Amino acid sequence: MTVIEVKADIVDNDTGKFYDWIGWDAVYPGKVSTLLDGADEVEVNINSNGGDVFAASEIYTLLSQHSGRVTVNIQGLAASAASVIAMAGDVVHISPTAQIMIHKAWTTADGNADDMAHTSEFLEGIDDSIMNAYVAKTGLNKSELSNMMANETWLTANQAVDYGFADDVMDFGRSREPVLNSIGYPQVSRAVVDRWKKAMASAEAYEKIQKKTVENRDADSLNKERLQAKIDLLF
Repeated sequence: MTVIEVKADIVDNDTGKFYDWIGWDAVYPGKVSTLLDGADEVEVNINSNGGDVFAASEIYTLLSQHSGRVTVNIQGLAASAASVIAMAGDVVHISPTAQIMIHKAWTTADGNADDMAHTSEFLEGIDDSIMNAYVAKTGLNKSELSNMMANETWLTANQAVDYGFADDVMDFGRSREPVLNSIGYPQVSRAVVDRWKKAMASAEAYEKIQKKTVENRDADSLNKERLQAKIDLLF
């Protein structure tokens, strides 16, 4: 299992190398590509405010093209560009305390009216590209998604599942009795099995300690015999 942590700014490759050089955490396509090389199953843990939309798009593509199963765990926040990466999971789990945030792309620009119009068109194209990832995962139409992005929508865990951005909310509950499809009931409950597992683990640990003690005792005896043999040779 290969684990990819998306827990920092999402940046392009050159910026990522700079972050590495100064010791800052960063997520960038080159790092993800290296981790995916030769990997089978992949687990992606996300808690990020987002970052560079094109870097996120490349990471989304890398994960989507990966031949092995990709599991995404949204542990804290999957905001902006990080939410795009989350959509690449074959299955997306979200913590009950986590959130997803989606919004329209933004940038800074200067120039005349024509420049501003061009920038607006450019941003609309980016928004449309981002929506493709959301549509593929959720099945929602672009009109609804566009409204959600324009309103900077924050989704709780349950809302994320309801809208299709996540598949399920992580369950941190204690072990439960199994749901059965049988005319009878198991003779041994799950609680008994759990106690047995703990007892067996304790017994195995004790046996290892005993074995180690015997090995150490045997080693001490052997060393004493060797020492006596050397003394006998001398005298």
